[in-house]
Amino acid sequence: MRLNESKIAVIGLGYVGLPLAIEFGKKYSVCGFDVNQARVEELGKGEDRTLEADLIGMKQATDLCKDTNGEVGLYFTADVEALKQCNTFIVTVPTPIDEFNNPDLRPLLKASAMLGKVIKKGDLVIYESTVYPGCTEEDCVPVLENESGLRFNEDFFCGYSPERINPGDKVNTLTKIKKITSGSTPEIADRVDALYNSILENGTHRAPNMKTAEAAKAVENAQRDMNISFMNELALICDRVGIDTNDVIEAAGSKWNFLKYRPGLVGGHCISVDPYYLAHKAKALGYNPEVILSGRRVNNSIAKFIADKTLKLMIQSDHKIKGANVLILGVTFKENCPDCRNTKVIDVCTELEEFGCQVDLYDPWAEPQVVAHEYGKTLLTSINPNKKYEAVIACVAHDQFKTFDYAKYKAQGAIIFDVKNFIDRSLVSARL
Repeated sequence: MRLNESKIAVIGLGYVGLPLAIEFGKKYSVCGFDVNQARVEELGKGEDRTLEADLIGMKQATDLCKDTNGEVGLYFTADVEALKQCNTFIVTVPTPIDEFNNPDLRPLLKASAMLGKVIKKGDLVIYESTVYPGCTEEDCVPVLENESGLRFNEDFFCGYSPERINPGDKVNTLTKIKKITSGSTPEIADRVDALYNSILENGTHRAPNMKTAEAAKAVENAQRDMNISFMNELALICDRVGIDTNDVIEAAGSKWNFLKYRPGLVGGHCISVDPYYLAHKAKALGYNPEVILSGRRVNNSIAKFIADKTLKLMIQSDHKIKGANVLILGVTFKENCPDCRNTKVIDVCTELEEFGCQVDLYDPWAEPQVVAHEYGKTLLTSINPNKKYEAVIACVAHDQFKTFDYAKYKAQGAIIFDVKNFIDRSLVSARL
């Protein structure tokens, strides 16, 4: 099949799928599919709650679809029947972990089962969702074969090209990153590589096989997790020594080859999740990945450390703990984006509440309904200027929080905890 004959379906229109659908929609016929009808209707109105979409580009792509009667351009649907018109399917559904930190492949396998009912001979299924090495061939392909009655690498083919979307990043966007590609045969690897190269400015890195591409994705984020866990452990040590972690990092950073990673809460959809996928595969093969899992344990302990440190400082300032008002600034997992997936700020909140504190959460970026649904917490719509707080914890460095009046609360005796090292040091009671 020639490249210009590609009729693409992007399965899942979240942080990863939507930007992909928009870019492909400028050159190909693209069906943006999502099982959530409300999401489809939102996009049909030209809106995007994730704030990741190029809305101008989305309008151009959808208008193009109307102008060419679907020959080129983007349209959105929740109708599975529409997928039968496509020949190239790109899966971008979530791959989370469960309560025991095991990979949760249910969304991925449901998407595969759905596609198994619509794929035809010659069709290509490309996975972008983060998985462990071997998952595409060992878990997804059997579902596709079973549902379709077709044979892998004879009747249909697969590719793997891991997503590299960084929520909130307006510099390293989809078209400007280098993307890893791979295919289930050399010919399909060529096809996948050419497809992505047709929309990217910085090209691709072609992996020798799908397992290598799958492993590379997991390793990218596991490496960052390990580096941050070392700095978090350093923060725990520095606290006991009685010195400032950031001063240590600045001093060490005077050496030319020192990497300035910073301590912090490690949440989100990648760094705090992907290492568990790699660890799962290692354990399945009889190897216990000690370094990866020890890093995860350190990073998962930081929320409790922040809460405990705050409580100790409150006690030292003669604040009563039970019933104390605590204000937490920021709920999203990173600054200047609405993404609350797997945020560890909630763990800080829960820890304080277990000691009897009355915790107020404020985040102008987060969606209140998402926080309420996912975590059972209520967000303030605004901060009561007359309410006195015994502690203020700045967990996320949103731009709005950089001009917050911390001096006012410090003057009232509040503990000011700067998790992200962005507040005037003279106003801070503790930094991570």
